[in-house]
Amino acid sequence: MSDSFKLPEDCRTMPEVRAGVDSTDRELMELLDRRFGYMRAAARIKQDRNVVRDEARKAEVIENAKADAADRSLPAEKIEQIWELLVETSIAYELAEWDRIRA
Repeated sequence: MSDSFKLPEDCRTMPEVRAGVDSTDRELMELLDRRFGYMRAAARIKQDRNVVRDEARKAEVIENAKADAADRSLPAEKIEQIWELLVETSIAYELAEWDRIRA
């Protein structure tokens, strides 16, 4: 599939919309790959497994995403739910990496 796509405001057909969605999904996956790379780095850097879960930082990350979504007129409550799952998944991944590194 081509990485050529139109911006949403330039789309005139559903194939154009779908091409844009597919391209955006690939970009999101690249960003998730980078984000989880930071989780691997955190697992490597943190010397104490008990500090992997940081509830204050979790709340800050989720609130930042929710506020950013609201500023963009996106569904902030749903974005908050997505980020809750993203952060919890990231914590689980970091814990697994922490254990793997030190096995």
